[in-house]
Amino acid sequence: MKPLILALLLLPAPVMAQTPPSDADKGLSLMQQGAELLFNHMLGQVEPSLQDMAKTLQEAQPKLMEILAMIDDLSNYHAPEKLPNGDIILRRKTPAELKLESLPGAETEL
Repeated sequence: MKPLILALLLLPAPVMAQTPPSDADKGLSLMQQGAELLFNHMLGQVEPSLQDMAKTLQEAQPKLMEILAMIDDLSNYHAPEKLPNGDIILRRKTPAELKLESLPGAETEL
């Protein structure tokens, strides 16, 4: 009988040892729930647009790959220039310029 009474007395001890959540913890939890609700709402609003964008990018991927193949390496071009009429041009470097750049000591240190 004594072991049974001792066991029954020890059972509620862990329950009593737990401290109830403080007001600060409850407030933080409420803020977290609010942030999750806001994020889920925003995601629901944006998701159709993201799906449309993904579909468009999948359709455009073959043409983009063609363009990238034509461009080759960006180091083969000069920096972009803006013309007075607002056009932006990218000039390809000539073979002589590319050869000059590949020579040792052609780079300047800043």
